[in-house]
Amino acid sequence: MAQPHLIIFDCDGVLVDSEPLANAVMAKYLTDLGLSISLEQTMERFVGLSLASMRKIILNDDGLNLPDDFEEEVMRRDRLAFATDLKAITGVSATLEALTLPRCVASSGEHEKIKMSLTLTGLLPYFHGKVFSAADVANGKPAPDLFLHAALDMNTRPQDSLVIEDSLAGVQAGVAAGMRVFGFVGGGHIAEGHADRLLNAGAAQVFERMNELSGLIDTL
Repeated sequence: MAQPHLIIFDCDGVLVDSEPLANAVMAKYLTDLGLSISLEQTMERFVGLSLASMRKIILNDDGLNLPDDFEEEVMRRDRLAFATDLKAITGVSATLEALTLPRCVASSGEHEKIKMSLTLTGLLPYFHGKVFSAADVANGKPAPDLFLHAALDMNTRPQDSLVIEDSLAGVQAGVAAGMRVFGFVGGGHIAEGHADRLLNAGAAQVFERMNELSGLIDTL
């Protein structure tokens, strides 16, 4: 395969190890709202999805109409948890420093959350403002809209883009966009069998340590 012209990184679980923190916050908040749900269940059901998508799923599947300020309250609780405990994925700074290819972030998170996560972990300067959110498009992951929007803004054809994703929805979105996808399974939320799920969803390969990425790209 030809070398990619653009690397599109997901944020949560790829650049920052936020999924255990965010899902613990979500499980507690949803339980407070009357939906008894465990940390493991929130990760199984919602990792990789936008808050807007979660709202629809919870209404349709659980019959719970979330409060109007749901998104704002999730952000408030996330800020408190992230401020003290959020860490970058091990090795990601060195990997970004070494990469010479254009790169951007395309995340299901709101812009405020993405910027907060990247700022707290010192990663924001690596992306020079090229940060895209599900809030920018009509349909979040697993729809291809977000990745197609990012590639268009970066003046790159979908087939020349490489997506780095940790979630099933994210891999599905990248494949649907006609992009190559590498599945990252080094985050603190990854459960047994997840690598196989990402491969079955269409990831070209999976990797566990971020310092492997440059070598994997060189083999394309």
